[in-house]
Amino acid sequence: MVLSGMVDTDSISGTTLIERDPAAKRSAAAERMRLHRERRSKGLRCLMIELRETEIVALIRKGLLKFEMRNDLNAVRGALYDFFDRTLDATS
Repeated sequence: MVLSGMVDTDSISGTTLIERDPAAKRSAAAERMRLHRERRSKGLRCLMIELRETEIVALIRKGLLKFEMRNDLNAVRGALYDFFDRTLDATS
């Protein structure tokens, strides 16, 4: 069997098989469902929320977010997660 990139040629039969990435076969809807199920199995839910500027300022005041990071969505998300961890006792 000779492998060359994405093509696999069987040296005995001469049959050529094209290997495909399993994720490439999924439709967008199937991928969303796969991610949904994966999150649910971890006890997570995906929500889209809107934050007021005053809520972002509150995260800064609490020391959870640096002022210069207030426009960085990942930093705001992390600060919000930290706020939830401190405020909600998820261990009980």
